[in-house]
Amino acid sequence: MSDNAREIRQVQRRYPIGAELISPHRTHFRVWAPKAGCVDVALEDSAAKDPRQTFHPLEAEEGGYFSGSVNAGAGDRYWFRVNDNFYPDPGSRFQPDGPHGSSCIVDPAQFRWTDSQWPGISLKGQVIYEMHVGTFTKEGTWRAASQQLEELAYIGITVIEMMPVADFPGEFGWGYDGVDLFAPSRLYGTPDDLRAFVDRAHSLGLGVILDVVYNHFGPDGNYLGAFSDDYLTRGNENEWGDSINFDGPNSEPVREFFITNGRYWIDEFHFDGFRFDALHAIRDRSSEYIISEIGRAARAAAGTRSIILIVENDRQEAKMVRPRSQGGDDLDGMWNDDFHHSAVVALTGRQQAYFCDYRGTPQEFISAAKYGFLYQGQALSWQKALRGSPAFDIAPEAFVCFIQNHDQIANTGRGDRVRVQASPARYRAMTALLLLGPWTPLLFQGEEFGASSPFMFFADIGDAPVRNGIRKGRADWLAPFLSISKEEALATLPAPDDPDVFARCKLDFSEREKNRQLYDFHIDLLKLRREDLPFRQQIRGSFDGAVLGPASFVLRYFSEYVGDRLLLVNFGERQVLHPASEPLLAPPLRHRWKMLWTSESPRYGGAGASVTATKEKWILPGDATMMFRPVNENSP
Repeated sequence: MSDNAREIRQVQRRYPIGAELISPHRTHFRVWAPKAGCVDVALEDSAAKDPRQTFHPLEAEEGGYFSGSVNAGAGDRYWFRVNDNFYPDPGSRFQPDGPHGSSCIVDPAQFRWTDSQWPGISLKGQVIYEMHVGTFTKEGTWRAASQQLEELAYIGITVIEMMPVADFPGEFGWGYDGVDLFAPSRLYGTPDDLRAFVDRAHSLGLGVILDVVYNHFGPDGNYLGAFSDDYLTRGNENEWGDSINFDGPNSEPVREFFITNGRYWIDEFHFDGFRFDALHAIRDRSSEYIISEIGRAARAAAGTRSIILIVENDRQEAKMVRPRSQGGDDLDGMWNDDFHHSAVVALTGRQQAYFCDYRGTPQEFISAAKYGFLYQGQALSWQKALRGSPAFDIAPEAFVCFIQNHDQIANTGRGDRVRVQASPARYRAMTALLLLGPWTPLLFQGEEFGASSPFMFFADIGDAPVRNGIRKGRADWLAPFLSISKEEALATLPAPDDPDVFARCKLDFSEREKNRQLYDFHIDLLKLRREDLPFRQQIRGSFDGAVLGPASFVLRYFSEYVGDRLLLVNFGERQVLHPASEPLLAPPLRHRWKMLWTSESPRYGGAGASVTATKEKWILPGDATMMFRPVNENSP
């Protein structure tokens, strides 16, 4: 047995793949490469004429793995030589020059964490803030973004949802075309910069979850095929290309790769959970669904910390958020596109593409509050298929609702935020419903102060054929939303690879003061949600709702401790309820209703319209949301 082989058997690795330091100047490498006859580590020597100067063979193991130890330390760069060709490490922890460059050895122990007392987070009571690091600040870095965390905590945000950061080619992109799933993108800083961002967030009481993409790899910079033909499965494509092989021949090392990735982000970066992208595009008929297994491994990696696992699933399969004991996948929450689509129809009247299956009526919002998804097994005309499954037993906080997110803003073609598509009053009324509803609300970066910057699709990926393919695919997708032909969309929409498109999407924080009324509006609502028990408790069955008119409705939150609350919402013209024959409007015995808050307050730029609320008559101002609490009928 060689010395190297003896050392391999003595190594205690944290993860089954990648480069791991075993002493300050010695690193153990392991890679799954069943396609290779031999694998060498090629260490770079920046002073040498040929940077790939020294070669170190790895030992073959059973199952197609190769491993071995080499004299190399943190910061050293390397390649894998596979069948006489050079490739970056599929498990690389950092790609300083991007996916086409060499890999870099990282020592995670160099960072000094200060969050040892951080307990983690659970979903109930959270307000989520979706962030794209590259456009959140002018600098587009984790260091710059961390300087804004104190303000986000101050206004009432509790969880940052970071859009994907796995490295991808080019100088800008959304991150959903990642190819180095273990390497935080060099565009935003170093791995330790990301650790510092999370550590700072925890010091302020903010959780941070990471958006991860386990349904496909990007079209450029993915070298996994050089190591194995079994990462992908042909003939079972999703909308982005070949599906990942989670249940076919030789799928166990593939599953291990992704399960390890989930553990890695939780353990080495202290993330508080994940948002799993587009699970409807994952094919897996294994005894345990791959995302469920990743979630289980992630929770184990968190130890005593509590983490949250949220999914995007167009099929709205409620089993995902049921416990494993009930045949579920033991995840925590799901994005609720149904709420968004109803909200957009009510705000703008748009009914193109998938909006055609929604009416924006009061009953839709009441049903969303009481039952979460609107589609729980009915047919969608847009998809010509059934959507959803019964979700009546799911807790309210499991449904993550929003009126903006990265996809939905970009789906306007030119990245117009919904605020500029609706009247200011109706937009305030809808935002109040979002932030005071029983679900878990999500805001997209800049939404809290009415950012004027658009959020368009941008991707600096690949050579001309790849770029042209991305442009065409995006135009084909957007054409139905814009009621134009695919040819018109291709000719008129902003090019995703245009650097100016990316630059225009960056936030301008001076708008916090320019749009002070809207900023105060969000701050006040978040405080109300945080401090008023009936809005905070999110208990299924503790509220009810009723339609009051073609565009108006009431939600009543029941509380024996602090008294009930009424949320009256009107997305239409001024309305007189006489007689007021809805029992949810009746005040508790020997009490009357007193308005505590309205979206039409002059503080927010509203008209200050008064509300008449008596036992026999209500007068509701148009395009307004109002909150009432009971007071003694003899009180002033």
